[in-house]
Amino acid sequence: MSDLAEALRKALDGEVAFDSYTRHLFSRDASMYSITPEGVVFPRHSDDVVAAVSIARSYGVPVLARGGGTSLAGQTVGPGVVLDFSRHMNRILALDPEAGVAHVQPGVVQDDLNRAASAHGMMFGPDTSTSNRATIGGMIGNNSAGSGSVRYGMTIDHVRSLEVVLSDGNTATFAPGTPSRFDSALTALVDANRPAIADGFPRFWRRAGGYRLDRLADGPFDLAKFVVGSEGTLVVATSAVVGLVPKPKHTVIAVGHFTSIEAAIAATDDALACDPAAVELIDKTILDLSRQKLEYRRLASFLAGDPEALLFVTFTGDTQAAAVAELDRLASLWEKHSHGYHTLRAETPAQQNALLKVRKAGLGLLMASSVGSRRPQAFVEDTAVHPSRLIEYSTRFREILSRHGMKAGFYGHASVGCLHVRPFVDLTNPDEVAAMRAVAEEVRDLVVEFGGANSSEHGDGLVRSEFNRTLFGDTLYEAMRQAKHIFDPDNVLNPGKIVDSPAMTDHLRDPALPAAKPLTTHLTFLGDMRSAADRCMNIGLCRKSATGVMCPSYMATRNEEDSTRGRANALVKALSSADPAAALGDSRLHEVLDLCLMCKACKSECPLGVDMAALKSETLAQKHAQSGTPLRSRVFGAIRTMNRLGSATAPVSNLAGRFRFARRLLGIAAQRPLPEFKRENLIRWFRRHTGSTSGRTVTFLADSFTTFTEPGVGRAAISLLEQAGWQVRLESSGCCGRAGISKGLLDDAKTKATALTARLAATDGPIVGCEPSCVYTLQDEYLSLLPDNPAVKSVAARVRQVEELLVEAIDQGELRLGSQFDGRKILYHGHCHQKAEVGTAATVELLRRIPGATVTELDAGCCGMAGSFGFEAEHYDISMQVGEDRLFPAIRSSPADTIVAATGVSCRQQIRHGTERRARHPVELIAECAVDSAV
Repeated sequence: MSDLAEALRKALDGEVAFDSYTRHLFSRDASMYSITPEGVVFPRHSDDVVAAVSIARSYGVPVLARGGGTSLAGQTVGPGVVLDFSRHMNRILALDPEAGVAHVQPGVVQDDLNRAASAHGMMFGPDTSTSNRATIGGMIGNNSAGSGSVRYGMTIDHVRSLEVVLSDGNTATFAPGTPSRFDSALTALVDANRPAIADGFPRFWRRAGGYRLDRLADGPFDLAKFVVGSEGTLVVATSAVVGLVPKPKHTVIAVGHFTSIEAAIAATDDALACDPAAVELIDKTILDLSRQKLEYRRLASFLAGDPEALLFVTFTGDTQAAAVAELDRLASLWEKHSHGYHTLRAETPAQQNALLKVRKAGLGLLMASSVGSRRPQAFVEDTAVHPSRLIEYSTRFREILSRHGMKAGFYGHASVGCLHVRPFVDLTNPDEVAAMRAVAEEVRDLVVEFGGANSSEHGDGLVRSEFNRTLFGDTLYEAMRQAKHIFDPDNVLNPGKIVDSPAMTDHLRDPALPAAKPLTTHLTFLGDMRSAADRCMNIGLCRKSATGVMCPSYMATRNEEDSTRGRANALVKALSSADPAAALGDSRLHEVLDLCLMCKACKSECPLGVDMAALKSETLAQKHAQSGTPLRSRVFGAIRTMNRLGSATAPVSNLAGRFRFARRLLGIAAQRPLPEFKRENLIRWFRRHTGSTSGRTVTFLADSFTTFTEPGVGRAAISLLEQAGWQVRLESSGCCGRAGISKGLLDDAKTKATALTARLAATDGPIVGCEPSCVYTLQDEYLSLLPDNPAVKSVAARVRQVEELLVEAIDQGELRLGSQFDGRKILYHGHCHQKAEVGTAATVELLRRIPGATVTELDAGCCGMAGSFGFEAEHYDISMQVGEDRLFPAIRSSPADTIVAATGVSCRQQIRHGTERRARHPVELIAECAVDSAV
């Protein structure tokens, strides 16, 4: 394999990685399988693909094309060389709105194509729930569909032509009317098997399994469509021309509430009679899980009662009135036929966002309910039958599960009879694996009985290919094997999928992991550290771009190892070794973890709640124990001491910190402005300050930044609290330990946490502060650092946002605001830790209390600064690249008189550096427009 790797490196412009960590990262997709490849190639162009296929074939090594790695059936894991198209070959080559087509590389993400097409009023019709990370190449490989398939069909219906690399390394163009070297062999194959082709395929159109010989038998050869759904086993696509459809101008959604799944399915006929764009089902299992996640819990506030199932029915139209008319028609039909007990109407985008977020997160929310090794597994999750038979089919399906003692969540595309059912199975238990296989076989037979499809949009992969002979019959299956041989006689391309596959119970991921060895950790994890990392089930939401925060470094690099998924898998590998403590010090592992900004977005945005910030902290601590703590980490970990000394010696310290020698010694970026120490710090001001000595008591956490570099923020907050009737106690005796936690100095952080907890436990009333990263450490890391300290939970329960108290004071008339900002626009950027722990709603509401101001919260992701990360020389470029993703452009494009607000000190520093615009803490704005108290 070293010879193969060297040959690839010499021939390719793209990167070649054969190290054990990269191979492990690409051994998994979103399925229950794991196969370690020989290596991974990141091609930059089609010539790289030609070279990779040719060289691998000459070494007798298979080739596997991969996009986002979100396949649920195991299509994108296998032996040989993996071609990752998502990193470089992700460009939209051309977009022709007049012809209604786009020419794209296979690594283009569906949402990215839709954003580009949207400017012309177009979109790509198939709408997968993974549209923010699924690639067009992957959709072509699986023949993907989604919620809109009732109107737009499947991917196969939108592929116009393909540029492909063949198994021998030659290239070809597949398009209608374009002859190919395979035509004569395929003609003979089809002619010899016409009866089997006519009888062997399911009559139901919603299918993605097997090779589509029916497409060749029904008309002129169109090899572009024939290879759609072939899972990279026939050719490797290097570009595609795909059709676009007009984007609906207006959308409304009806959400029916039902007392059972059967009642929801029964209401589907009325929905289909109203020409919907989509009809989606989710059951109570999904709803209950959504209430437990900060990212999704807003849906619950819209619901009436406690439904057992919801039916989301989407209508579109050229006018709002036309779409609403169909919604009205459906509501009348449901009322007439007594379907459901309530219909929620979502007629504006703002109303629809929370609904759609939960509907698309069904898979992730189910995965989040995993307990230990018992997980909802994808093995019967992709069946479809005609919607008219769905009630009977789902009842029989549930009987099969019940007979085998399995529980499952139900969701899916009711409009096309597609159910996504994920039974909970412990794959480490041989008895449960046997039961899983039995259920798969019974469901397969049930599908055949109902004339449906065993694979309706997720494909065959490793999980269903074994059943294709039974599903299609011997004759048609042998014809499919011959089709594979025609295109790939040496079995080079993704072998073991669709035909000649291993058993569905081979290559299971969980049983392959050795038992985790004992490891003493500083932080407390659910189960153990490996279990915390292994919560990741590779659904890849951390690979999304252009929305939310997770994962900022992946958005910048598009490198798998810079995603939360990549880092979690790398930790699983290390923690599965014979000596996990030693493995946590591995330099390659720390390369993988290096660009983690510890923003905590994964804790809230990842449906499974993989907390990479905590995992990285622990890994750094384990490494320090082996090789010592670097000087820079010790300096940044002692930031309160450094800031206190800087304040005491200001203004001289503000000059000394600019010396190049000091920057080079600590590895601080020369381009990065340093914060300015203030001699009149918050502690000195508070000692002279005459505040209220009566009333309710609130403790204000004087963090290391609000105290010594931005005391004006603290003064504003304290003055407002006092004006609202609070007696403020300043907690300024020590550091919360946040900086040490981020650098893996967990013993030091534990000492600081113990001391601060003791001081806070001796006080009464709420605990507030202005720096989210410090305040929410009391609610997050302290519970993990000090699990046996009884005071920690009581202290954590008293933590509130200062914004909450101020909103209450304004609403109760205890604090009045003037109209200094009347007519002004405020752009607000929330701190990542705030978003992860409590959300930004309180801050937005506070800003909206300013009379006459218009407030817009930016969906701008992470600012890129992330505490010390943006100061570090080796991280400076990535830090700025993250800021340039959405934050900097949004601020630069706003009018000069727009007020920029940000809750985090790092965010304000980054905004000033990246845009030359001053960002202010929201409490500063409130203080500026506050008038005398009404009390």
